[in-house]
Amino acid sequence: MPVITSIDDLKRMHRAHTPRMFYDYAESGSYTEQTFRENTTDFQKIRLRQKVAVDMSNRSLARDIVGLPVSMPVGLAPVGLTGMQRADGEIKAARAAEAFGVPFCLSTMSICSIEDVAGHTTAPFMFQLYVMRDQDFLAAIIDRAKRANCSALVLTLDLQILGQRHKDLKNGLSAPPKFTLPTLMNLATKLRWGSEMARTKRRFFGNIVGHAKGVTDAGNLAAWTAEQFDTQLDWTKIAAIRDMWGGKLILKGILDADDARKAADFGADAIVVSNHGGRQLDGALSSIRMLPEIVAAVGDRVEVHMDSGIRSGQDVLKALALGAHATWIGRAWLHGLGAMGQPGVTAALDVIRKELDVTMALCGERDIRNVGRHNVLVPAEWGRDYV
Repeated sequence: MPVITSIDDLKRMHRAHTPRMFYDYAESGSYTEQTFRENTTDFQKIRLRQKVAVDMSNRSLARDIVGLPVSMPVGLAPVGLTGMQRADGEIKAARAAEAFGVPFCLSTMSICSIEDVAGHTTAPFMFQLYVMRDQDFLAAIIDRAKRANCSALVLTLDLQILGQRHKDLKNGLSAPPKFTLPTLMNLATKLRWGSEMARTKRRFFGNIVGHAKGVTDAGNLAAWTAEQFDTQLDWTKIAAIRDMWGGKLILKGILDADDARKAADFGADAIVVSNHGGRQLDGALSSIRMLPEIVAAVGDRVEVHMDSGIRSGQDVLKALALGAHATWIGRAWLHGLGAMGQPGVTAALDVIRKELDVTMALCGERDIRNVGRHNVLVPAEWGRDYV
């Protein structure tokens, strides 16, 4: 086992071991990638307040996320195509999350199906839903999530239309992939990846193939997905989905205070302040920059979570200090998975946990629930330099 001290260590290993088309899918944003970059660089503008001569013993990172006890306020966000980063990737990530005591959320566009993950774990996991036009498929997949005992439905609101990601087009990433000569040459250098993929039966979108009408293999999957994202998704349809689900509902993709207030009025159990990791509306402000305004808009009426840009335990603490109840990581755990499989996901979580614990202590706190605005310094014009 190599010495892993940061998520960047795992990122370098991920890039070395995974085919370019799948690594680039994970490590890219839409259009110019401005929002993708600022999701991380805006965290660097926030500074921490060091405190001394305080009791740092008996520290605790534990808290609840929508009523679920967790070992730290960090969850594994839903990521599509995870099973192409590493064979059976969603199962491996869910197992790592379960052992670590943090939530895992499975994507609609996962390679391993809801049933696959449920069959290889014991702790309930969350399920992320993209709303499709096919009403039979929509009702069926919600029912499948219920039967799998999923603990919450995470409804993504910011992907009715796909933002263009240049790297995916150039790499021929589609369903099924278009294998150009450069792509094939790159694949030939990833022997371990190829060997693992050859030994698994899970290579296509397990929640869709064999479940959606007319989608029996990868050949007819592309046409189905191209026309299925529901561009008419609105609050009326969200209410209908809530009624079909009947359980805890998290609304993901909130980046505007007015939308946050609507979500709170709607009665969501939580919202996720998110710009889809910079993969949708390029030019939107970073999640961390929008977080304080959204927290101020909703108060304590709804749990406010945050994702997009978190790469360290210090980033987690900064988000909590600016009002987030919990945080979600995507690329951070994906780098671990691509680097070393399930042990890599555990390594990513351990990096974040250790850094969060030490940073919390040096900021003078013993309980993560006490972290707040008093623990950080933000630029003087933070939140007021755009009108």
